[in-house]
Amino acid sequence: MEVKAKARHIKMSPKKVRLVANLVRGMDVSAAEAQLTFLKKAAARPVLKLIQSARANATHNFKLDGDGLFIKTITVDGGPVLHRWMPRAFGRATPLRKRSSHITVVLAERVAEGAPKEIAKAVVKKDKTTEDSEKKTEVKKAEEKKPAAKSATADKKAPAKKAEAKSTKSDQPAAKKATKKADSDQSAPADKSKKSSS
Repeated sequence: MEVKAKARHIKMSPKKVRLVANLVRGMDVSAAEAQLTFLKKAAARPVLKLIQSARANATHNFKLDGDGLFIKTITVDGGPVLHRWMPRAFGRATPLRKRSSHITVVLAERVAEGAPKEIAKAVVKKDKTTEDSEKKTEVKKAEEKKPAAKSATADKKAPAKKAEAKSTKSDQPAAKKATKKADSDQSAPADKSKKSSS
């Protein structure tokens, strides 16, 4: 269910109001109200009043739970512009454009897709702090596992590399000895033949 509320002819430029509207788009209504209450922008007040009006419409007219609502869309459109002028030097007049805005808010219920309404409401009411704490603990566990896994793999790789290095070093002298023995074995029969001939 979607609930709409409009504020028209707000005497503020749309560009300035959009800065505030972009800040609260997609937020839960209670979080958006808290954010706008302490925001130091003049446009925060009309946007806050409009969100509170939309929430009141939802609870009074449609019997919805105000805690399960979020800001689905919020748009700021330009309203009528008053053209004025200001006298300047040498008899000139510079134009002044006194802009106005139309703000539209659409609130909707946060519902888990495919779930019954009772379950969806329970999901919405779940405390965000517990979700944040669960995420933090998962991240900590993952970080603890990573260094342990890295050191284990490093330990596994290091002895293998050392063993390979030792085997290659030990193989080289053995290979040299074998070649020397083979050379000496080949030269030995030649020497014997020379000795026997003499």
